[in-house]
Amino acid sequence: MSFLTSHDIYLFKQGSHFRLYNKLGSHVTTLEGVQGTYFAVWAPNAEYVSVIGDFNGWNRESHPLKIREDESGIWEGFIAGIGPGTLYKYHIISRYNLYRVDKGDPFAFRWETPPKTASMVWDLSYEWADKNWMENRYKANALEAPWAIYEVHLGSWRRVPEEGNRFLTYREIAPYLADYVREMGFTHVEFLPIMEHPFYGSWGYQTVGYFAPTSRYGTPQDFMYLIDYLHQNGIGVILDWVPSHFPSDEHGLVYFDGTHLYEHADPKKGYHPDWNSYIFNHGRNEVRAFLISSALFWLDKYHIDGLRVDAVASMLYLDYSRKEGEWIPNVFGGRENLEAISFLKRFNEMVYGEYPDVQTIAEESTAWPMVSKPVYIGGLGFGMKWNMGWMHDTLKYMSTDPIFRKYHHNQLTFSIWYAFSENFVLPLSHDEVVHGKGSLIGKMPGDEWQKNANLRLLFGYMYGHPGKKLLFMGGEIGQWPEWNHEESIEWHVLDYPFHRGVQKWVQDLNHFYRTEPALYELDFRMEGFEWIDFHDWEHSIISFLRKGKTTSDLILVVCNFTPVPRQNYLIGVPRGGFWKEMLNSDADFYGGSGVGNAGGVEAIPHMVFGRPYALSLTLPPLGVLFFKSS
Repeated sequence: MSFLTSHDIYLFKQGSHFRLYNKLGSHVTTLEGVQGTYFAVWAPNAEYVSVIGDFNGWNRESHPLKIREDESGIWEGFIAGIGPGTLYKYHIISRYNLYRVDKGDPFAFRWETPPKTASMVWDLSYEWADKNWMENRYKANALEAPWAIYEVHLGSWRRVPEEGNRFLTYREIAPYLADYVREMGFTHVEFLPIMEHPFYGSWGYQTVGYFAPTSRYGTPQDFMYLIDYLHQNGIGVILDWVPSHFPSDEHGLVYFDGTHLYEHADPKKGYHPDWNSYIFNHGRNEVRAFLISSALFWLDKYHIDGLRVDAVASMLYLDYSRKEGEWIPNVFGGRENLEAISFLKRFNEMVYGEYPDVQTIAEESTAWPMVSKPVYIGGLGFGMKWNMGWMHDTLKYMSTDPIFRKYHHNQLTFSIWYAFSENFVLPLSHDEVVHGKGSLIGKMPGDEWQKNANLRLLFGYMYGHPGKKLLFMGGEIGQWPEWNHEESIEWHVLDYPFHRGVQKWVQDLNHFYRTEPALYELDFRMEGFEWIDFHDWEHSIISFLRKGKTTSDLILVVCNFTPVPRQNYLIGVPRGGFWKEMLNSDADFYGGSGVGNAGGVEAIPHMVFGRPYALSLTLPPLGVLFFKSS
């Protein structure tokens, strides 16, 4: 018997079969009234393939597979009497150099809990209860919707110190995470890669199981339960996905059948020196089909709302992190990786073609043009792109002593020059709080009061700036140490007023942001932003307007990046009437000094900055103000 038709094989060879998870791997089924499991694995350069496992004492001769006669390189077979929970691997003997190896299944739905390395036969049946979310998520996932993303590493968000500091399981974490995210006002959760990975310290970015959530926290159904629970609470779920490279672990994809099957053979194209990993051969049809099938799998079987694609820059450039002579130019002599570019475009076409109510997000750190523009006009086809330039400039500016900030004013204002060239996400991610970089609050200058004020100012500036928002866990409570994947977030700091103040500020920012269309509707269009004044470098003050589609939707944002309060500071505004002070990061209950404008200011007819009205404001030290005209 075979799950595979001649049409499947044709599409597979063409690199156009994007539901391979329904055909390859292990599938519980019935053959002529006998229950068992069908196995299929791609190993075109193998001389012999067998299934070994706990059902046959890991015997390499007892259950051989047969190679198909259609030159697909796929080995298949049916083994009676085994079902979900059966541990297995493929024993492969290559036709080259008599290379022998025991490999996990690239299409396995579940793996043993690391450090064990066997694949597991599994069934993905699950009764979903998120119908309402799935039918309406096109609204929450739209580019014109508010996106306040809470980035989470599942194993270190919360732990159980009374039980050896163990992880929470998928099911255990579900109510805690959903309640917290809902209360804090975040719209989406983004999980660092949950796909099975051997080395926990890779945070999931060294993936072996492209179709399996890690067993560290439970079963596939347990992970479905977590997603289901979040959806029922109105929270979208984004997964990090890594189609750029994979680790060198023997049981994984590397040198799969005694040849470089998934990776490039030449290390100048196939080996990544930074990560000691192997680079996918994106020009090989079967590899393209494997990866795009993985992407669609998570959207199909796990109801995922978005895929954040890791390390896109490393895919786009053949000379990425390589010196002269260490890379191979493309056919035109250039540094662009034409095969990977083609793959990314096809990936995005398929995702949006099949699931138009989700988003793909690129982590791309260069000035590659049109990353988040449609393929049909020459773009890569992503829905959004991380704004790494904004992140680097902003954190560098905020880490500077306020005395010297006036000499670096362009680090604040430069981002607007390119803010609408892409559909940007503003990321304050895990990458900024590891490897000696310090925590967010640790980057802030000054004494404890000033550090907290600077952190609140940073968040307020981010929520005012065009672009969707992303904040890594721990930042919202002003955690002092760097993130440590072996420890929980330091929730105990919430015993202290400053930290509670930062958390309350982020909570209020989220809720205000979500209720004001001016702060999100036109994030990606120039019409949604207007400078009031960006010239006051001497006082390190900027002011700007955010606009919605409706002319009445207008928010004024004023930031003072020095610890000096400013009295009677004139701001030009386009309309008269009362401007209500909606948020003030210096309010007492955030841990501030209480300097503000007593709830709002009446505009006076006075020409300032070319505008017919003016507000005479009191600007708090290291503070940000949000006003709305009534």
